[in-house]
Amino acid sequence: MTTTSFTSRREPGRRTLLGATLAAGAAVPLGLASRASAATGSAAATATGRGTTAGAPTSPTAKAATGAPAQLLIPPPTGPHRVGTVDLHLVDASRPDPLNPGRPYPLMASIWYPARDADRFPVAPWMPAGVFQAWLAGVGFPPTSLPVPATVGHIGAPVRRGGRPRPVIVFSHGAHDHRSDTTTVVQQLVSHGYIVATVDHTYDAYTQFPGGPVLSPDFTDRVPMSPSDFAADARFLLDAIEEIAAGRNPDVDRHPLPDGLPGALDLDRIGMFGWSKGGTATALATLADDRIRAGLSFDGPMQPTITTDLAKPFMMMSAVFTRSTDPDAQEFWTHLKGWRRYLQLNGAQHISFSDSEGLIGPAAQLLGLDQAGVQSFIGTMDAGEGVRIQQAYPLAFFDLHLRHRPSPLLDGPSPSFPDVQFIA
Repeated sequence: MTTTSFTSRREPGRRTLLGATLAAGAAVPLGLASRASAATGSAAATATGRGTTAGAPTSPTAKAATGAPAQLLIPPPTGPHRVGTVDLHLVDASRPDPLNPGRPYPLMASIWYPARDADRFPVAPWMPAGVFQAWLAGVGFPPTSLPVPATVGHIGAPVRRGGRPRPVIVFSHGAHDHRSDTTTVVQQLVSHGYIVATVDHTYDAYTQFPGGPVLSPDFTDRVPMSPSDFAADARFLLDAIEEIAAGRNPDVDRHPLPDGLPGALDLDRIGMFGWSKGGTATALATLADDRIRAGLSFDGPMQPTITTDLAKPFMMMSAVFTRSTDPDAQEFWTHLKGWRRYLQLNGAQHISFSDSEGLIGPAAQLLGLDQAGVQSFIGTMDAGEGVRIQQAYPLAFFDLHLRHRPSPLLDGPSPSFPDVQFIA
């Protein structure tokens, strides 16, 4: 594989975006004015863990009796399955920890899966409290200014088995962020029967190991983390998934795995997606690892330049790193020799692929952020359409290539998504 070295010179900085939004006249909570190279949203939760359950709130903003916002909620998934989740503390003995010589490289990961009996299990937070506070401080807000958002995942709930093991998808987050940054997409896939594994890319993520301090991204590049490092993390996560499928527990603390998880993993149907730097990592991992059958990139800069042909199915979805403006993206496109699609989101921003797309509207209502402030952050594309794009297109892509279920969404423009442009 031929590549050039990675730099972040062309990725919009998180503090640049923060300053631009604050200049629009309002401060935005939950990091909604944060980095473009990483996501910033929160995940939704209802009393039952499903936004479509009878009695659950339908508004994306829940309010306490005092009228103050009790919870910002991302749009609920549309599938029939409840969602379970479990965290994993992993150690890659094949790689040294760059900050702790003589020790192996540690990682935090989560597995999300269709669940049963979910109501008996607690709802998972979007991040651990300390990590969330560090993240808030990192994007310019008081660390204790907001409660930790919740997800629709239920911690440790047993796995809902299907007629056969379920396809597995690995997710790689953006630079300087956290494995939760596309919870909207993750929960949508799980609600439709997939198992999704996410990973914090240590030293380029807000993360915390059990019993340890909160770690924040290294913005000084003292510990450089390239897309190739992200790809190595994702491939090691697949190794851990293989361990689980074989009946072993890779969690170094031997935290119990959900009942039914080992037999639910289909190792012959594995896909991967990623956002920004994680999108580039997805391309690299899909090239390097025969286990990954299909890859999807959300606005990946494709830097370092990739000059190796890829015969597997791959879809590129872009907003800022377009083929017309990013030579690396165009170069990578020419090396896609199998099934391929290139979709450009007109009027979107880099951050439109994150949970922030669903949060900006409710947050703007709560804070009085005007339309100009909203558009300076997520662009002119309708936020509701942006959320539906997140829910529809990744599902259609993986359904086609991991389940052999064709979708007209992948054949050409759809009147339901006027801002999704197909480019040959």
